[in-house]
Amino acid sequence: MKRRVLIIAGSDSGGGAGIQADIKTVTALGGYAMTAVTAITVQNTRGVTAIHPIPPDVIRGQIDAVMGDLGADVWKIGMLGTAETARLVARAHAEAGGGVPVVLDPVMIAKGGAALLDADAMDALRAMLPMAAVVTPNAPEAAALVGFEVTNAAEQERAGRALVERGAKAALVKGGHIDGDVIRDVLVTAGGVQTFEGPRIATSATHGTGCTLASAIAAGLAEGLALEEAVARARRYLVRAIEAAPGLGLGHGPLGHGWPFRPV
Repeated sequence: MKRRVLIIAGSDSGGGAGIQADIKTVTALGGYAMTAVTAITVQNTRGVTAIHPIPPDVIRGQIDAVMGDLGADVWKIGMLGTAETARLVARAHAEAGGGVPVVLDPVMIAKGGAALLDADAMDALRAMLPMAAVVTPNAPEAAALVGFEVTNAAEQERAGRALVERGAKAALVKGGHIDGDVIRDVLVTAGGVQTFEGPRIATSATHGTGCTLASAIAAGLAEGLALEEAVARARRYLVRAIEAAPGLGLGHGPLGHGWPFRPV
């Protein structure tokens, strides 16, 4: 494995989420990040004020350019925005993906509340589940995908099982949006269920946490780690990145993605 990760997602001008967080994460974990940008957002820690979708032929062109030359060991898919883009990326994986595993992060809502997925794109996103080596929804995203509430660990497991039944090889249903002092992420595979737990960190530095976790998992898979090990390491990295947050911005602050490179 050459640790190559093709990231298909939107750009965050504030640098805390999206393509920018993905590149920082994959690089910090020793991978090589490549990108196909699906949208340009006008964004900072306080929210998203505009979105400019990238033309479909340019998105496909970026994917083909990467796969035709550099190749990839894993695809990480984040913000798609529209049903057309979701269908395009699914076709691209079937035609040019070479069967590489996909980490599918079903991005729907920005941290500040802006919609990042068109209402008519949900069916197209569900149709992508069979592509996914692992799908990584938070509780509200999981609820939107499966059609029932996800408010506790039992419902996280139920949602994960439903996502696997719909074709995903594994589902990591995250618990950060569920109230409580302990955050539980539930990983469901055909072989069973594993729960990862950790104390909730009191912080406003939460911008890009979902992108970061999914990209960290992708970096682990690209390195050849088993899924469970990739998830465990990704969660450890995320905690350290939150703890190393630089304290920037007036809203939901960015993470300290580069903490491994700081002098000891």
